[in-house]
Order: sequence, then C-alpha cells, then structure tokens
Amino acid sequence: MITPLSLSPRILRSRALLPRAYLPPGPSLVCARLFNVLAVESSADDTAAAIVTSDRRILANVVIKQNQIHEQYGGIYPLEAARAHQQNLPLAVQRALTEARLDMSSIDGVAFTRGPGMPGGLTVGAAGARTLAAALNKPVVGVHHMQAHALTALLTEPSSSRPAFPFLTLLVSGGHTLLVLATSPFRFEILASTLDIAVGNAFDKVARALRVPGWATLGPGAALEAFCEPMPQENEDTTVPRFRHGMTRQSDAMSFTGPHTQVDRVISRAGGLAALSGETQKDLAREFQREAVGQLVRKTRWGLDQCKERGHIVKHVVVSGGVASNQYLRARLRDALGEGVILAFPPPALCTDNAVMIAYASLYRFLVGDTDEYNVAIRKDWSLEDLEEPNAWTESGLVDI
Repeated sequence: MITPLSLSPRILRSRALLPRAYLPPGPSLVCARLFNVLAVESSADDTAAAIVTSDRRILANVVIKQNQIHEQYGGIYPLEAARAHQQNLPLAVQRALTEARLDMSSIDGVAFTRGPGMPGGLTVGAAGARTLAAALNKPVVGVHHMQAHALTALLTEPSSSRPAFPFLTLLVSGGHTLLVLATSPFRFEILASTLDIAVGNAFDKVARALRVPGWATLGPGAALEAFCEPMPQENEDTTVPRFRHGMTRQSDAMSFTGPHTQVDRVISRAGGLAALSGETQKDLAREFQREAVGQLVRKTRWGLDQCKERGHIVKHVVVSGGVASNQYLRARLRDALGEGVILAFPPPALCTDNAVMIAYASLYRFLVGDTDEYNVAIRKDWSLEDLEEPNAWTESGLVDI
C-alpha cells in the first residue's frame, strides 16, 4: 500500500497512483468509467472550485469573490488576497462537492492553477490541492492559467462551432493580453502581446480614475463597461476628443498605457474629476473603451493575416479571459471579422477566473496518465510557450478530448 505522506521521492510521484482503468486503450478516449476532476483556482483575487467530468459535464462551479475587500485599496492588495484565499478555499471546495452531490471518494484527480499569477494566491491553492490529493491518494496536476483560458471554448462550444486546431486565440485579462496561435492543447505560439500593461489592468485603472459605481458588486472592469452604456456610434460626436490609436510601431505588440494615460490627462487638465460633468465622465470612459477594444480588433485581424502567411488554415478565433465577457468587444469582433471566421466566446461566467477551465485543461494530462509530483512548485512567471507536451499525449494519437 502506498503511503502518501512518505518522504520518498518515488512515492511522491502521483503519476504512479493513476489507475490504469482510466487510461485510453489507444487513440480513443473510451475509458473504463468517467474521470471526475476537482479543481481549484486562486491566481488572483477570486477563490474558485469546480468539478468537471471526462465526458465534458460541469457538475459544480463555485466562485467566491473579493471585490469588497479590494475596493478600499483601489485594486488587488496581494496580502489581503492571500488571506482571503486561505479562508475561502475550504468553503469553495465544500460547496463544489455539495453542488455536485459527491464526496471525495468519487473524485479521481485534483487539479490546481500552478501559474502564472500572484505568488500568495498560487501558494494557497497549490498547497491545498496537493495536500488534499496526497492525503487521499489521488493524482494531482498543476495547470497553466492561460492555457486553461485558451481551451475553455473547447468545453463550452456546441459541436457545430467547436474550435478545431489550429486556431487563433485572443487572451485578454487583468494580467495578460496575448494573441496566440494554438496548434495543440500544449503548443502555443505568441504572435503579439502588450508592451506595458494588460488591457484588463487598463480597464481597472480607468474605472478607478473615474470612480465608477458598481465596483464592489461587478468588479472594476465590468463596472466600467456598464458605465459606458450605451456606446455611441462610431461617427457620433461626444464631449471629449478622439484618442490617438494606441498601436505601436512593432507589428507584434500592443500598448494600453496610452489610452489610460489620455484619461488621466483629461481629468488633470480639467482640475480633477469633480470638474467634469457626469456626461463628460461617461464620454471619457466610452472613448477609452472604444480605443482599447479597437486595438484588440485590429490586432486580431493582423493575427489572422499572419496565420495565413505562415500556411495555417485557421477557421476559428477563440476569445477568452476576463475582458472577453465585454459585450462591446464581442460585437466589434463580430462586425470586423465577418462570416469567414467562426468566433468562439465562453459564457461570461467562464471568461473570468474560474476552476472549471482548470479542471478541463487538466483532463488533457489526466486521461493519458501524465500527472505531477505532490511537491510540484508554483510558477508565478510562466510563458505559455514553455508548456511541455507529454510524451503520452503524443503517443496516444489524440487530437482533442
């Protein structure tokens, strides 16, 4: 009998604990029975737990937010975020099991966000998941946060519009802005990224500068989007001048400091936010959103051209990450890309940070018997291009699950 708490490096390798019954017998995914994954996500300020099955069913999805904690700081305060994760993680796991009507005896593997993200939050999630897996003799997998975002649409889209590799993915969140070519679940090439701050970070900064209402309930980015409604037509005059395009001379780069700085400049020249009328404040938010989203749209069109030049037949564009829940971004992309490209957006609740995506991404490793050791370390900085494709996946001949 294997003793999980032994210090032996050999025993610490959780991959030895995966029952052979779950492994695909060949290039198919026919397993002896369903594989249930319990996953946790804690890379930023949301504590999440979810249970997903190998036949693509979401049995539980729990997210405990911290917006009210961080509103007083004007952004995420790392120490308070880590403390909240410590309090919320056990509750999230318990609620997920209750929602799924399961207990830990029905869980076959445990997954967690290994990185990238805030070290404090990652550490809390990793420690909880690894300890739970070791104590109960379950295999464990650490997942790349942005890989999980990129693959979410493969779980949520119906078969008629489900993305097929290779596809282009626009990953937009508070910590990342990436345009990526995905050629397999483990192979990603970054075509473009931001030179300065992520687009979601810029949204948060502008929401803070304009003191938009709804931060505690919606979060800053969603609150800013609501504040902008309704968006004016493209040629409609507003009370603020048009922002200059935030594109850089580098074709493979984006920049969102410019649009954010232009908001700050207008407020400063007016003598402070109170000197601006309510309508001017709204127009300022709208102009920022128009320019930030416009930059994402232009870069996505450029990315499709790049894929074509490289000989990749790309039929799908996946847009994921917290900013992908922005309805104005979705509408602009639909208008710009037309009918020749199939756009895939996860449901808004699965665009923002969640553990469903972590569970689903982990299945690409669990189902071929590739897992991590119980002492696997977090990676706060982790490029999406540095993922390793498991030999077992390559040898299986699988394309997708």
